[in-house]
Amino acid sequence: MILATICCRGGSKGVPGKNIKALAGKPLIAYTIEAAKQSSLIDDLIISTDDELIASVAKEYGAKVPFMRPADLASDTASKWPVFIHAVETYEKLTGNSVEYLVDLDVTVPLKTAADIDGAIQAALNDQAVDVVITGYEPERNPYFNMMEVKEDGYAAIVKQTERPIVRRQDAPAVYSLTPAAYVIKRSALYAYEHWSKAKCKIHPIPRERAIDIDTAIDFEIVEFLMARRNEPAELI
Repeated sequence: MILATICCRGGSKGVPGKNIKALAGKPLIAYTIEAAKQSSLIDDLIISTDDELIASVAKEYGAKVPFMRPADLASDTASKWPVFIHAVETYEKLTGNSVEYLVDLDVTVPLKTAADIDGAIQAALNDQAVDVVITGYEPERNPYFNMMEVKEDGYAAIVKQTERPIVRRQDAPAVYSLTPAAYVIKRSALYAYEHWSKAKCKIHPIPRERAIDIDTAIDFEIVEFLMARRNEPAELI
């Protein structure tokens, strides 16, 4: 049984009311709800929030809000891992269903598609040894090639040093920037690890243009631009 969650609390600091802020005529949360509902692998979708207004907007777009998140799991310092456990356990108690995989879909990646979500889920289903599958994209910088860190002595060095220096980007090992478009987590992993980074992980790559993570006001403008460009007639692009 594959349960999708959209976890969004009400206390956004960077962009107040971010989760339901209008983006190209719709609240931000609506895009993730719509993508999840188009998935062919998700069995059920719920919202985990502490905010009544977010819950109301989510319901308008067809999402279920079967419970409200406790305040202690909605603070600035709360980790998402306990939020996931609370969502799974509460959902199972209310429905009698046994969840096998949790798929967390972050509201802040509105350009993700159902295909991106299903690709990550399928990657988890295809490898029973994997605990977590995370969406990611190939970044413009690579720690083996053109990223440096400053050491304690004040001098800078390549982040990931190899026996022989890598002089061409194409020769560097593949690395990925994570995007919270989808986190597919095996239920057992929620109890076996204190954080996803401790688990056995795989990356499901998605295109950079669908991986943008909205964190600031200007990110809204960038995504609105991309949405408008995507809707332009082909001959104008």
